[in-house]
Amino acid sequence: MGTFRDNWRIFVLVFVLMASLFALFSPTMAQGGTETSGLANDGPTNLQYGLQLSGGTRIRAPLVGVTATDVEYGSEEAPDVERAVANELDNATVADVIARPGTDGAGTVEVTTEGVTPEELGTALDAAGYSYGETRDGVTEETRSQTVDILSNKINEAGLSGGTVQQITSGNDHFILIEVPDENRQNVEELVNQRGSVRVDVYYPTNGEYQQETVLERDDFQSIGNARQGGEGQLPNVPVVVRESAAPPFQQRMVETGVAAQGGSTCRYGAAPNSTDACMLLVVDGEVVNAFGMSPGLAGDMRTGDWADDPRFILQTQNFSGAREVAINLRAGALPAPLDIGPDGEGTSSYISPSQGTQFRVDSLLTGLIAVLAVAGVVFLRYGEVEVALPMIVTALSEVIILLGFAAGIGYPLDLSVIAGFIAVIGTGVDDLIIIADEVMSEGDVNSRRVFQSRFRKAFWVIGAAAATTIIAMSPLAVLSLGDLQGFAIFTILGVVVGVLLTRPAYGDILRALMTR
Repeated sequence: MGTFRDNWRIFVLVFVLMASLFALFSPTMAQGGTETSGLANDGPTNLQYGLQLSGGTRIRAPLVGVTATDVEYGSEEAPDVERAVANELDNATVADVIARPGTDGAGTVEVTTEGVTPEELGTALDAAGYSYGETRDGVTEETRSQTVDILSNKINEAGLSGGTVQQITSGNDHFILIEVPDENRQNVEELVNQRGSVRVDVYYPTNGEYQQETVLERDDFQSIGNARQGGEGQLPNVPVVVRESAAPPFQQRMVETGVAAQGGSTCRYGAAPNSTDACMLLVVDGEVVNAFGMSPGLAGDMRTGDWADDPRFILQTQNFSGAREVAINLRAGALPAPLDIGPDGEGTSSYISPSQGTQFRVDSLLTGLIAVLAVAGVVFLRYGEVEVALPMIVTALSEVIILLGFAAGIGYPLDLSVIAGFIAVIGTGVDDLIIIADEVMSEGDVNSRRVFQSRFRKAFWVIGAAAATTIIAMSPLAVLSLGDLQGFAIFTILGVVVGVLLTRPAYGDILRALMTR
């Protein structure tokens, strides 16, 4: 009992090390980590690898748009402001204008399309009769956050495992950073370049002319099924369920416009748009991707009103990739602004091949081993005593194992910046252990536990102050969205915390046991 009381820090360190090794190598953790993180385990450990260590595509781009701030709406609603501003711009439609009222009566107006300058937006606001504070390039924080959420949903819905989307800031410039491991650049760019607006229009004849109006938008759908290949005689499709509140008016318009005519309707929109029965049009990003009529059975249910009690139907497309795109966009929603990653845009995209990512992993492992061997050599040259130097190296390596176990346990993807954080942890950890050893041995042999504890406390105060300085210095990097620097800062801070609370005290107990009687 006395042994445990005197050396409980060592037992705690051993327990945490065992838990970390379990997180690193346990098959149970590997299965759980894959399901929660979406990243694949492709090695003997449960570690997940980010873009730099697994290969894949990275896109870094700002959002297209200009913004006017402190816009006085008066008594008008946001949709009225959007229409009024769009009418004064040659290169924008209502869909490209976003009005966000403020709590103090003054809001913002954004135009999210190329070809509109801040000066042109100011001129449009003047012509529409709205006063404003200033106009500038870029979009609002709300639009950037909404874009991050939608792109994250798009990547998840597309099954691109391990993809991440985040905001990063460089000075006054704001960028969206997208990283998708194990996926080529073309596929990722096609996915994120789509605005993702999906709607259902009705196309019908009236007074000798054809009219087109929107009858269903994304928010009108209660649930969206997975894309299906389609059975015999049926095109690829997406099954959907319309919301209870939207079903009756949709049903009524189908009957009034003739889509749900007696005996159904046959759509010839693609071949003869000016001599077809009434049609439903599936419109994606403003482009009609398919047109279809209605079967006699479905039309009959709509005419009797029974369909609204179970409002389901299917959205057909010409191919499976189109059906998959419709399902993704309906679930994720439409981007409020496009990414500026064109040939002349400010965005950049890059691709790392899987073989190059594997080589990075090998190089990172070699770099870590060289760092450990270098530190071990210096420590042995400095002290020349195995009972001092060996526990120092083992304790420093235990910090790395604990951090690796933590990363495996939460499914945090490792990249080069995190590896750099591990190397920094080894360096700072050994520095602290050297401070302890030097302070304890500074005045000759330690002949009692009381003397050892007095010297150890003095060293620990120095270590604690240095740790606090490191945490304070790294905290802004860990909190702010600064890309790779964030992972470096997070694991450096974790390493310092683990060292101060766990490994440094345990090393002190080991030294006390070896050096005192």
